[in-house]
Parts: sequence; structure tokens; C-alpha cells
Amino acid sequence: MSRDYNQVGKKTVASAVYHGTTTVGLVCTDGVVLATDTRVTAGGFIAHKRGKKLLKVDDNIAMTISGGVADAQNVVDSLRYHCNLYRIEKGRQMPVKAAAQVVSNMLFSSRYYPYIADVLVGGVDRSGGSLFNVDIFGSLNQEKMIATGSGSPVAYGVLESEFKEGMTTAKAYPLAAKAIIAATKRNVATGDHFDVAILDKEGFRELSEAEKDKLLAQFTSNS
Repeated sequence: MSRDYNQVGKKTVASAVYHGTTTVGLVCTDGVVLATDTRVTAGGFIAHKRGKKLLKVDDNIAMTISGGVADAQNVVDSLRYHCNLYRIEKGRQMPVKAAAQVVSNMLFSSRYYPYIADVLVGGVDRSGGSLFNVDIFGSLNQEKMIATGSGSPVAYGVLESEFKEGMTTAKAYPLAAKAIIAATKRNVATGDHFDVAILDKEGFRELSEAEKDKLLAQFTSNS
């Protein structure tokens, strides 16, 4: 995640978005796992060591964010509004695909003066767990396994060798953490710490600091 607010018209979109961050999403048999690092950068400066990039939207939906902090947070706040309104009007939670489509519409409608944001929308509904990537222009892609951000090539090296469709969240969340930890060691804009969340039929749960410390010790000692 970056705090660089350069004018997009004078710079390439790629240079405006992908300054830092590593995010991971995995679809499992019983839910979805999301993970991110916590470093926030402003060019070569570390602006914050514990930035929150994994955010709960509703009990069944969460997002990871990268790009400009203000833009990404505004996207999350807008989706929360739409999810709350849907629940009030329909008496049930918004489906994950519908939530991702709301984000896609929002980013597409502002494409000429875009939100500098690339997000993952994941969660669980009546059809099971699902995961969607929405880029700066609103392109919407459903994924089973994905990594985004500047550390994604390192994360993919871990995920593509170890992720298998049909994994449970119990098996997948340590793998997501391992991918983020690997990226922190090889990508300068990824680092400091990480967050991991599980979404299943029980709802949204983030790993505790004790659980994260255990994973960090496990994968650091194995490096």
C-alpha cells in the first residue's frame, strides 16, 4: 500500500499503484482465507509499520486493499454502506459476487479520474466461498488463488508450489501466512508484520497476535 498521490495523468497507472503491499486470497472447501502484510510506504519512506489492509465489510465478506490509502479506504466504506443497505432491505447478507460487482461498478465509473486501488473481495454465502479481484479500472475476475502487490511474485512462488484446490481453511491459513512472510524477506515494500483472516459459516475471524507469532516463528525458523 502506498501513500503516493501523484497525478495519474502525468504518470503511468502502474507506477501510481504498485509501490508496495502483498495480499493473498485462497478459496477453500469450507470458506476463504485472506492475508496481507502491514507496511505502508510513501516512495522509499516507511510511513506506517502496522497499516490495516485486511478489513471486515460484513459478517460474511472482507476485503484486502492496496494502492492509495484514502482511495482504498473510501472503497471499503462505500461497500460497507451498500452491504448494510442490502441487509436492511432484503433481510439477508449480500452475496459475495454482488459485493464484488458493486466495487467493480464504483471503480469503472470513475475510470477517467480513477481510484488508485486494487482490491480482493472474498467471503462466504449460500453458494459457498468465493474470491474476486477488482483492479483500478473495475475489471472483475473470480479467482481460486491469488496474490497482488509488489511482493506477489515471491508469494506466488510459495502458493503455486503448495496450494491445492480442496484445501480446508485450517490447512490454507498457514500457507497464506507463509506466502506473506516470504514476501517480507524479498520485497522491500512488504514487511513489518502480517494479518490473516478466515471467513466461513461461523463468520469472520482474524488470527490473534499469539497465533500470528506462532506462525512467524515457524516459518522464520524454517528459512
